[in-house]
Amino acid sequence: MQNQSEILKTLADVKQVGTTVRIVDVLGDDAVALRLMEMGLTEDEEVELLGFAPLGDPIEFSVRGYRLSLRSSEAARVHIETI
Repeated sequence: MQNQSEILKTLADVKQVGTTVRIVDVLGDDAVALRLMEMGLTEDEEVELLGFAPLGDPIEFSVRGYRLSLRSSEAARVHIETI
């Protein structure tokens, strides 16, 4: 049986509201990756899943004391580990 850290790989994979994870890396070196890091999604930062929009996208997170909504495609670029 796999443990949770092997199953969860990106922010888009987090499904349980209230789950807190730690950022390992933001993939890419383009404008989207830079913008994600400017919004506070940096290495070793803790992020909590707050909820989903009614159709599942965007996803709302708590990071650095504020709420951040990301599209699933953006959340998939943020690699994580469980705490």
